[in-house]
Amino acid sequence: MLNSLNSYWRKWRASRHAGHQLDELLAHADPAAPLAVRNQWLIELAHWVQKRGALVNEDRGEGGAVRYRPHTRLRYLLQMLDRNPAWRLPVARTLRSVITESDAISLLCDTGMPVRPGFWGALVERIEKALIPPPPTRRDLSALCSLMFPDGDAADWIAVMPPDLLADLIALLHYGEDEDAETDTDWNPFAEDLLAAMHHLVDQIASTGLSQAVRSRLTYSRITDSPFYRLGRAMQALEDAGQAFSLGAPPSQTFVQQINVFRALLDDCARAVRQVYAHLDENGVSVDIVFQVERAKARIRRLERLLEAWLTHGDRGDRAAARVRLLADLVRANQASQSVGELARTSFGLLARKVVERSAETGEHYIARNRSEYFSMLKMACGGGLVTVVTVYIKFLIVSVHLPTIVEGFLAGANYALCFLFMHFCHFTLATKQPAMTAPAIASKLDDVDTPAGMDAFVGEVIALVRTQAAAIFGNLAMVFPFCLLVQWAVSAALGVNTIPPEKAHATLSSFSILGVTPFFAALTGVLLWCSSLISGWADNWFALHGIGDVLAYNRRLRFVFGRNGAARFADWCRRHIAPVLGNLALGFMLGLVPAVLTAFALPFEVRHVTLSTGAIATSIGVLGMPVLRDPALWLAVAGVGSMALLNVGVSFALAFHMALRSRPLRLGDRRQIHRAIWRAVMRNPLVLLFPMRSPQTDLRPEK
Repeated sequence: MLNSLNSYWRKWRASRHAGHQLDELLAHADPAAPLAVRNQWLIELAHWVQKRGALVNEDRGEGGAVRYRPHTRLRYLLQMLDRNPAWRLPVARTLRSVITESDAISLLCDTGMPVRPGFWGALVERIEKALIPPPPTRRDLSALCSLMFPDGDAADWIAVMPPDLLADLIALLHYGEDEDAETDTDWNPFAEDLLAAMHHLVDQIASTGLSQAVRSRLTYSRITDSPFYRLGRAMQALEDAGQAFSLGAPPSQTFVQQINVFRALLDDCARAVRQVYAHLDENGVSVDIVFQVERAKARIRRLERLLEAWLTHGDRGDRAAARVRLLADLVRANQASQSVGELARTSFGLLARKVVERSAETGEHYIARNRSEYFSMLKMACGGGLVTVVTVYIKFLIVSVHLPTIVEGFLAGANYALCFLFMHFCHFTLATKQPAMTAPAIASKLDDVDTPAGMDAFVGEVIALVRTQAAAIFGNLAMVFPFCLLVQWAVSAALGVNTIPPEKAHATLSSFSILGVTPFFAALTGVLLWCSSLISGWADNWFALHGIGDVLAYNRRLRFVFGRNGAARFADWCRRHIAPVLGNLALGFMLGLVPAVLTAFALPFEVRHVTLSTGAIATSIGVLGMPVLRDPALWLAVAGVGSMALLNVGVSFALAFHMALRSRPLRLGDRRQIHRAIWRAVMRNPLVLLFPMRSPQTDLRPEK
């Protein structure tokens, strides 16, 4: 009983406080006040209406919990105005004056539209908007709406407004308009604004479509054939044919024809914009061009919504309902444009699109789908292991000189980079470099997993990838371990000295222990491997985007020195090798310099690469001899190398795969179904993960 009385008392006090606050707001409505004062009054009134709380008309939801209707305060406001006619007329006039004197073009055209293509510039702009809201002195309905509806669910609150409540709001807005000499008998402020906004959007869309960056990527032979060229005239013809419609007359046959023509041109513009992406996929991706295309698509969608609102014919209620839906969309778009998370997702998608498609093409060559490709990969991995033997001993030599940290890091990076380049030009492979390249190729197969054939192709690709990685790691380690051991024994037998001191050998084994920081460092090394794939994909995309191949093939000096065919061959050589060369150089110097730079800032980090570490362990075993086999540190180091293999491959593959997923609108289908399909294929023949069998399930090759 006492709890019920306390609950009733709290609700009564809240109602009294809210009622007094509303009384004060309604009593201060002044249509003759400065616009800033009226805007601030409207902002406070909107905040009061949207505030969650208990006033009247409460009901109970499931379980007896109190649940309040989302428009309770708005109903209470209208009831207060009905009971107090002295407040009703000033409130109506104040609302009409704010709408009439404010600029609606920015709300209808620019709200929610991307402004800058750069991530950091847009990020700073959004943070500034969050910290410094627009002042209420601006004659801008877009800024006013952002101040009136700051909550995330404001758009839904507007969209689900009941029809009877909307009718009461319309009646309030039109209340007393007959007494105002400056107001028309049928106050319809957004009719002209909608037309002006549509003209403005048409000009912006046409300007983007006719720009050189977009126009050069379309297939129209003459500019007059472009739908962007004809869009402006179609909009003007639509307005001329709809003058009687704007005054309330039913639509004429000519007006309907012009509507169909205009909508057909809009569809043609949308298709033309999509054609630009086909050119980008073929000849490289530019963030600036993609930004212009995405903005044009958003403007076409906005123009369609404005056209729908303008064409709504009927009484005040029908027009208002259509414009309330439009307002809800604008508020939702405005909130999305202020979201830092939305900006990050969009910019990440643009970056992913820049590199993923190129990486997928490269990754196709690193997946062995049959026996011949499997043995070819095994041979390439064995060659990479032999080169890594040289890399390991040069690294030991650089460390033994005890140079300054940065100099040592630079020399180690140069050692890695030159060895990686030698592997590339000899057609060898390093196992841990493959996952970042193969992940986009795997992700591209997810587009068709909703079909049986697509699912079979995806499962076969995953199994082939696992098998290829196993072959590459085995080939690398099968060469690097025995040959590093052999080099140490040969040097010891021939010269009577060890390649590294025994103290260094013990320290090497201890540093690779799985119980230490080795797994963490191995994961960070996987991040560096992924970053090198980004640089490789960016280089390939940059080469294609700027047409460097054609520049080289038609260069007068190159043709004079090498001849026409020689210049063409040189251009083709550069096209094939620009991405792997830059990727290998970047990876090598990152593996050498990143640990040195972080260590200089008191952030200790060491590279933990499975192939290089295996060579170091083999050298240490050769130095310490057979007794080391009884040392637990050796087996902890062996376990650490196993974690390196998993984390080097797993982290780089996971990052590349996630980036590939974010770069395209994929239909992922049922993930459980994908897992079951892979599990069934593996359980049918577990050896398929290690060696290719003569089975249609595992010898799948993508269709050309």
